[in-house]
Amino acid sequence: MSLSKCLAREQRAYLNRPRGAWGAHLVKARAFFGEALQAADPDLSVLILGAGSGLEIPWKLAPKHSVGWDADPWSRWRTCLRHQRFPDWIYDDLTGGIADLEATARRCLILPTGRHRSAEQAVRRFAGLLPSLHPRPRALEAWVAGHRPSSILVANFLGQVGSVIQKILEAIFGGAALWAEYLETTEGLAEAVDAWIVRALEALLGCLRGSRAQVWMLHDRAVIWGNVALELGRLQDPWMRQLQASTSLEVSDPLCGIDVRGQFSDRTELRFDRWLWPVDAGQLHMMEALAYSS
Repeated sequence: MSLSKCLAREQRAYLNRPRGAWGAHLVKARAFFGEALQAADPDLSVLILGAGSGLEIPWKLAPKHSVGWDADPWSRWRTCLRHQRFPDWIYDDLTGGIADLEATARRCLILPTGRHRSAEQAVRRFAGLLPSLHPRPRALEAWVAGHRPSSILVANFLGQVGSVIQKILEAIFGGAALWAEYLETTEGLAEAVDAWIVRALEALLGCLRGSRAQVWMLHDRAVIWGNVALELGRLQDPWMRQLQASTSLEVSDPLCGIDVRGQFSDRTELRFDRWLWPVDAGQLHMMEALAYSS
């Protein structure tokens, strides 16, 4: 499955979910990105990564030189329909490594003779090759160097990288059920996939940190599964301690352990906020919104 098809399918599934409980999240997200857009230099470029369909982006506040970036082929048109604005757009893989990852996975299915390996053999070989893949966001680096944007907004993209990778690998290796089984039974596979995601995210964050732009980021910090009563406690280490509930929690970490605040410790923090977002029945996300000086 190509990246554009995967993102288009993910976006459709996202938009088709019941959004009755999303009101508080959308208000906070739009206020956060609205502040970012109003603070941007109106004479310089503004780059919006993971812009999607514009559900969380108040495009009416965006300076005229604002550019969206999303590999979903319909994202720009959805933004136009929602906001009556047709901004410049970039359709590319932000990680710079998904095509290489996908090509490596597909090569693992084929023997040098041209015959097919069994799926189990292919997955074991893939687990062994993953550590040699080092994603780098070259397209993003080139754009930032060439345009020197005043602000970069990261619109709930970082926490989606792992989900996109999972969907692509499921399609290559026989479907969701088989891929889940391989993650459980193939030695080193889950760790190698997580390590690839960490390398991809750290490279992206390094590019953002190295830019001279203000950086405004909204992302999933945690996904809590099940219908549980939950409150956010004070910030503390390890970060999961801030999730306070009367029962045990099933929690996924979309960032694979990366501390985004720690990655920007050399920048001045302009904003930090967090809130709970009920995405769907039995699926609650803890969101982080962070902004850093140029």
